[in-house]
Order: sequence, then structure tokens, then C-alpha cells
Amino acid sequence: MNNSVSNTARLLGAGLRALLVLTLVTGALYPLVVTGIAQGLFNDKANGSEVKADGRVVGSSLIGQAYNLPLKEGQEAPAPDLKWFQGRPQNGLGTNSVNTQYQLILSGATNRSGDNEELIQWVKDAKAAVVKDNSTGTYKVKPSQVPADAVTSSGSGLDPNISPQYADIQVHRVAENNGLSTAQVQKLVDEHTEGRTLGFMGEPRVNVLELNIALKELAAKS
Repeated sequence: MNNSVSNTARLLGAGLRALLVLTLVTGALYPLVVTGIAQGLFNDKANGSEVKADGRVVGSSLIGQAYNLPLKEGQEAPAPDLKWFQGRPQNGLGTNSVNTQYQLILSGATNRSGDNEELIQWVKDAKAAVVKDNSTGTYKVKPSQVPADAVTSSGSGLDPNISPQYADIQVHRVAENNGLSTAQVQKLVDEHTEGRTLGFMGEPRVNVLELNIALKELAAKS
């Protein structure tokens, strides 16, 4: 009887010591070490890849933003503000109807197959809008110039980047609406075009938020 109680007490004591040690290691020491390494070596990425302008955080380089005009009465969706470069469509985003204390964006894809009639119509409408919005008095966009990323949303609906081809067909419209030359705006696009990661992964891309910040600065100087 005494041996049984003694063994039980010993096992409970060992288990308690193991619990305390593991709690200390995995609950305190490990998170502190990982956080310290992240902050020391990857400070920008560890803090959300923040993008700053005028001394304040205006977004993240990993999350796309919409550049729209205020919603008018009777409109189902706001019209794009044509002063700015536009990102990819955001058809997959949902609306928050549960936790209404906060203005939340629900990330998501359209979940439509390639032959879905609604998706096909979305693409046709988006293509027509891209051609119309980006054509100016001196420059006409051809339907064949519109790249796939201009008319389709990403898997998350929050892709922060567009292809250089999509940025290029917006240059004339952006220049005209900001009183700039096409050469000035094209130079901005070229400067903000990133190549493939490590030279072979992904596709060349342009971060829309960073490009629009540079555009705002250039327009303010002109």
C-alpha cells in the first residue's frame, strides 16, 4: 500500500515537473527565441511587410487595396478612381455580416469553374471595362492587349501585384488624369517592376500600392 502511494506520488511529481519544464520551454523560451530571430533578421516581414507614406503605415505590400470613388446612391459597386493604377478584380471577397463591430474583409476565391457562365460573363464585362477605362483620346487599348490578371481575381482576392502588361496599358490613362507625361509614368512602372524570384520562380510583377505611392509623390512635384 505504501509502495503504491509512493509510486503514484513519484509519477505525479515527475509529470508535474515535465509539465512545468515544457511550459517554460515551448510557451516562453521558444517563442522568445523565434521572435528575436525574426525581428533581428527579418524585421520587415515579421511586422507584416508594412508600407509607409508620409510617415504613417498605409498598408501591406502583401495585401491588395481597392482604389475606388465613393459609392453613389443607386450604385451596387463603386466605380474605379481612374487617377490611380488599378489592381486585379476582387470578385472572391465576401462581406462581414456577423461581427459588425469591425469592418472586415473576408478573403476568398470565386469558386467558379472555367466553363461557368457567370465567370465567363464576369471576364467579358471586366475586359470591356478595362478597354473602355484605359483608352484615351490619343491611345486606344485593344482587347488582345488585356492580360488575364486584369479580368480575373486571385485565389485570395487580395493579390497586391499586377503584371507589367496590365500596368503598361494603364499608363496613358493615369498620365492623362494626373497631368503627367506618359514617359514619366512609364518610368515609374519600369522602376517598380520586379523580376522572377531568384530568377526562375513566379512571374514579373508590379506592386500596385507601392506604385501608386510613387505616383502620388510624382504628381505632387509636378
